[in-house]
Amino acid sequence: MPPDAVYALIPIVAIGGFFGLMIVRTLSKAYTAKLQAGSQSAPALEARQEELAATVGELRREMAELAERVDFTERLLAKARDGEAGKLGPGERRTGST
Repeated sequence: MPPDAVYALIPIVAIGGFFGLMIVRTLSKAYTAKLQAGSQSAPALEARQEELAATVGELRREMAELAERVDFTERLLAKARDGEAGKLGPGERRTGST
């Protein structure tokens, strides 16, 4: 290889190496920041997951309570439809409040 070609390659390699180093350095900083953010957000995600689980449990309890109320209302409506709501059974008396 002629010496003039070597002299031309030296600045090209130096400048290319400098920019390559800058690119690698920037990528490593971004990757490090991403890893640190992931490790710091893990407890926050776990707390959020526990909060959501508690909320779902509360919603399930409320749904069960509403289902019981609907069942009770359906039984009362079925009794009224069958004509049993206003009738007194043997030995029962009406009180002053009803």
